[in-house]
This record gives sequence, structure tokens and C-alpha cells, in this order.
Amino acid sequence: MYREQIDKYIDAHRTEMLEDIIELCKIDSAKGSYRPGKPYGQGCFEVLHEALHIGECYGFSIHNYDNYVGTIDLNNEERQLDILAHLDIVPAGDDWTVTEPFEPVEKDGKLYGRGTADDKGPAIAALYAMRAVKELGIPVKKNVRLILGTDEECGSSDIEHYYSVEKEAPMTFSPDASFPVINIEKGSLHGKFTAEFAKSEALPRMISFQSGTKSNVVPSRAEALFEGLDGSDTEAFAHTLEEELGIRFDVTSENGYMKIEAFGENGHASTPWKGKNALTGLLALIEKLPLAECGQLEKVRALNALMPHGDWLGKDLGIAMEDEISGPLTLAFSILEIDETSLKGEFDSRCPICSNVENTLKPAKKNMKAHGILLSNDSMNPPHHVSGDSEFVQTLLRCYEIYTGNKGECVAIGGGTYVHHLKNGVAFGASMPETENHMHGPDEFAVIDELLKSAKIFAQVIVELCC
Repeated sequence: MYREQIDKYIDAHRTEMLEDIIELCKIDSAKGSYRPGKPYGQGCFEVLHEALHIGECYGFSIHNYDNYVGTIDLNNEERQLDILAHLDIVPAGDDWTVTEPFEPVEKDGKLYGRGTADDKGPAIAALYAMRAVKELGIPVKKNVRLILGTDEECGSSDIEHYYSVEKEAPMTFSPDASFPVINIEKGSLHGKFTAEFAKSEALPRMISFQSGTKSNVVPSRAEALFEGLDGSDTEAFAHTLEEELGIRFDVTSENGYMKIEAFGENGHASTPWKGKNALTGLLALIEKLPLAECGQLEKVRALNALMPHGDWLGKDLGIAMEDEISGPLTLAFSILEIDETSLKGEFDSRCPICSNVENTLKPAKKNMKAHGILLSNDSMNPPHHVSGDSEFVQTLLRCYEIYTGNKGECVAIGGGTYVHHLKNGVAFGASMPETENHMHGPDEFAVIDELLKSAKIFAQVIVELCC
């Protein structure tokens, strides 16, 4: 229904749509310092006002929620569908080669620039879906609201502000991921733990250990300082373990101490098997070194027993589990600092639907406590699940199939999206499953045909859910 009209409209407005995306992507909207009236800084303030101006120019009703969130409404009827997108970006970074991050350029069927894929391009695709329905005169009995946030990348406090004054629509999708439909997002246990022990002067000994910068990143580097070890023997021994552990070790001197550095590969905590964890690799090596017995070494052994190198399923912590719908629990040991009298660390566990406080948090606390390590968490972030059999999800899948010819199916992920805490929210688009668009990296791009197709799919969804 209305497919031919929608196709022609979106194709005819290709240039206009890209121009609007480019205008938004020229603005550096990475989160900045708070200013009165500008909760996330100047860039987020500017991009929100520009996006609302674009919507108003096309005849839509707009509203600004204290510069946290802006909304664009299709009509004044009862809300049926919310489309939740964001205009903030991650910092541009270095090593861009095709163009400068805030000088968007079209090349080889792609639109390059920071935010083109995440999430300014998809936001404008959703706006053009609404514009197509409006300007084609398609009779719509209920309202669609495009919600434009400005703090998705740094905690989503924008959406907390919005939903403190507005109710959720009966259905919400966010075009901030990929097709077909992500209807399951695992819960999480962001474990924070500490331990103390007596200082030991016995040699050989470890002076310090350091690894990790963010809890949701598998660390690619770790280092430790030692006193009283033979450098040449240690270096030779470390190299014998490199193949087994998949980690490279460098042994050098620093300020009279011996330093061991471990090098692996970064990965996201939701897929820890894709990285090579330098933290756990170095811990595995340290336990095998001829260090003097002490409380610190006991705790190193305890950590190796609880979260050993290569165990990303939480087996040795006693929390391994999985279910048919959302898959297995995963765990990434991501941050650790050790000095002469204490340690503190963090792990990031992504937990399936079957996981809860009783079978995950409490066993983890108990098993760590048995080794003299205190896990301070008292709660978990629950999983998110919208039934794949619901009329809402089935409609999204059907519209995806109509415009792509591909089989639509529901997907479970370990990460969290903008809709994680919404009762009936799913992620839907705006890139195709096989596309790697360098999101968050240099040379981020959106495939132009995918943006156009997304706008058509979104328009069809509006027709089927709101007419």
C-alpha cells in the first residue's frame, strides 16, 4: 500500500535529503561542558536547533525540551509511534583519509563524515519518511513523533529528562543500529571489586600492575613493574608463552625496576572473544614467575582462578549460563590496578534473559568473597526483550522484507541501545546487516542507497501502523 508513491517521493528528494544530513554533520556535536541553557555544550545545542529548524521548515510541529531533546510531530492526533534518534556524536579523532570529519563529502555512493551513520543520517531518513507521508497526503489517523536526543553517546541523560515529563508511545523504534530488528538486549553486571593485603618486602616481588581504561573495552595493553627478577630469564620465559596466550610481551628496565608490557587487541565487552585480553594474559604470566609468597601474589592467583585468560563465559566465576533466545552470558575482565597493599578492578558481563540477581550477582559476590575479594555491586542492569511475535515487530520485519527482498528476523545483542529501558522499544535500521560503516572510527560513512531505502521502509512502517 502506497509503495510506488513512497518510492518516487524519496528518490525525487534524494539531493534535498543529503543536503539536510550534510548541514547537521558540519556541526561538531560531541558532548561539551555544561553552560546555562546548554546542558551538553555548544555543539549539541547548535545541532538540535538546526534539526528542529529543518523540521519546522517542512511544516511540522516542533518542541524543544530544555535543549536536552527536541521533537517533531507528524500531526496532532494520539501518538502511536515514536522514532528515537540522536544528534550527538563521539569525538572525531584522528586518521581520517577521505575527508575531514566535519566536511561531509559524497564519494562512491557513500556519504563520509562524523555522524553520517551514527545517527544524523538515520535521523534525517526518519524525518523524510514522515515528510513523504505528509506531503503525499496519506491519511494517517495517529501521530508519529521523531524524538531527537543529544546525549546518547554519554549515558542518555537526555532521554531520562524527556521521559520524566512525557509518556512512552505504544511503540518505539530507534534507527541507531542495523536491520532487521534488534528486539533483545542483554542485561549487564558492571562488576567493581577491591581487595587489601599486607605489604611484603620479600624478593622477587611485583611493585605495580596497570591495565584498562574503560570497562566496556577489552584491554589491548597491560604493564607491571617488578623488583628482584632476572631480566633475561624472564624475557626468555615470557616469549615461550606468547603463542599459547596470544599475547606479545616486552621486557625492559624502568627506574631500576623490570617492566613487563603485554600487547593484545582491543575488543568490545559485548563480544570479548573478538579481542585479545592483555590484562588476563599478563596475569597468567605473572602467576608463573618465581615471585616470593605474599598476600599480593595470593590475590593474583585468585583473579586467575576467578576470571582466567580465555574464559569469556564466566565459568570460573560460577555464573556461566545461556538461554535459547538471548544466548550465553559473556564476561570481559577489563580494568585492574594493583599496588603493594591493595587492588581494584572492573569486569563487564553481558547477561541473558535468564540471568538475575539470584543466579548471577549473588554467586559472583560469594565466589569472590571466598578469595578475599569484595564485589561492591548490589544491583544489575536488567535485560530488555520485546516479543518477536508482537504485531509491532512483525510489521517492522514485513516492511523490511518488502523493500529489501531479504528475510526479516529478530536479533539479540550484548550491547545496549537507546531503547533499552523502554517497554516496547526496539532497534530498527538504518544500515544493512552486512555494512561496516566505521561507526565511531575514522572515515565514518553511510551508504546513500541504504539511507534512501531506510526512509522508504520507515514511511511504510508509518503507513501500516498509523493509518
